[in-house]
Amino acid sequence: MSQEFAGKVAAVTGAASGIGLACARAMLAAGATVVLIDRAADRLAALHAELGERAIPAVVDLVDPAGVAGMMPRILASAGRLDIFHANAGAYVGGEVVAGDPDAWDRMLNLNINAAFRSVHAVLPHMVERRTGDIILTSSIAGLVPVVWEPIYTASKHAVQAFVHTLRRQVAPHGIRVGAVAPGPVVTALLDDWPKAKMEEALAAGSLMPPEAVAEAVLFMLSRPRTITIRDLVILPQSLDV
Repeated sequence: MSQEFAGKVAAVTGAASGIGLACARAMLAAGATVVLIDRAADRLAALHAELGERAIPAVVDLVDPAGVAGMMPRILASAGRLDIFHANAGAYVGGEVVAGDPDAWDRMLNLNINAAFRSVHAVLPHMVERRTGDIILTSSIAGLVPVVWEPIYTASKHAVQAFVHTLRRQVAPHGIRVGAVAPGPVVTALLDDWPKAKMEEALAAGSLMPPEAVAEAVLFMLSRPRTITIRDLVILPQSLDV
């Protein structure tokens, strides 16, 4: 693989598994140093041993404001600077509202919205000062097309889309690009909440994607010339009818 990200420093939240791990692996393969941000300390330690010195573990609880506030100083202490920030960590809750658990909604909304926005806020001053940087947020096709089965999750990703569209215009004068990758269903632990019948149907129909497909899309976004911004990149299984 081309080493076009050699010398770059990236940080990825939710990097211990799923889309975050696939994106971190892809960035490492492209030559970047990657700070792996997650709360799963044991898993991060194992990944550091597996992936090497350029995979720097940073144990952060993203729903703890103090943890997020301390995130950027830790990135700078371990890697010296930050060129790419991928706010990927998220949770999923589906199902009918009438039978839903508002406490579970609160936990998901706190991670998908508040923690994502706080983490971006934490890295922005550094990028503004350097007058360059890339920020990617993991959104979802549910952020563009309301999904009946997942109204609360859909609402959280619509919030992410609104944040991306407005933040991008605010920070563009500082040389910072902001974009969202919006995948359809991906084979990750987030889908554990899906009904068994729905999962079996999706697998049989080929309407689920591997996380590596999303990682390839993220690298495409990041590798465009600095004069080009990929604001939204929707990536779907071919058989998904949306």
